[in-house]
Amino acid sequence: MSRWVFLRGLMRESRHWGKFPDVFRSLVPDADITLLDLPGNGSLHTLRSPMRVEEMTEACRSQLKSRAIEPPYHLFALSLGGMVATDWAARYPEEVDGCVLLNTSLRPVSPFYRRLRPRNYPALLSLGLLGLSRRRVERQESLLLDLTSNQHPQQTEVLAAWISYQHDQPVSHRNALRQLCAAIRYRAPASVPQTPILILAGGADRLIDPRCSQRLAQQWQAPLVVQEAAGHDLTLDAGHWVAEQVRDWLA
Repeated sequence: MSRWVFLRGLMRESRHWGKFPDVFRSLVPDADITLLDLPGNGSLHTLRSPMRVEEMTEACRSQLKSRAIEPPYHLFALSLGGMVATDWAARYPEEVDGCVLLNTSLRPVSPFYRRLRPRNYPALLSLGLLGLSRRRVERQESLLLDLTSNQHPQQTEVLAAWISYQHDQPVSHRNALRQLCAAIRYRAPASVPQTPILILAGGADRLIDPRCSQRLAQQWQAPLVVQEAAGHDLTLDAGHWVAEQVRDWLA
């Protein structure tokens, strides 16, 4: 049995993995999966989000300790979660058996205009101009789904679920900004993490330039696999493909 910790990204919670954990278990049958929320998201939405990735790492470690889930772990992480996984592997290598990083980007490996495509700035900023209303939530989640997913066949069903998550456990604008600040500020570790790393990317990611994953893989000499048609939410657009890549990498 191998312990896996799944980490989502900016403003997303563990429920946003959808059906993917079941897909993962079907192809990696010895995986014991724990889904964690970053402070400010999901089950921890009432907490203040840290403004440093390192503090997010400590919060995740504390959650696992409180649940008596002992290391070592494999970290499976998307976007901002990938920064947490990178920090974790760099500072606590004895706790991490491996990392799978999906569509993540690190400073200074990639410039800011590739880490968040400039054409998305106006749309993302407009979210803060709406009031705390049902309309705002629906517009926010519709925009985020449009930016992060390219080809999921059941978009209407997914959008309804995402809207319900935000009504149920809302992420505040302040926490969203704090998480964005943490992502912008985080720098790649000075030395390459010694744990095995697999990098996966969506070749049609409209939120973050796929070249961020390519540069990271080159700099770290880590294997990179790209799903050319998938967007930023790689497990939503190509979940079975993602699980296959992890299975083959482990083999």
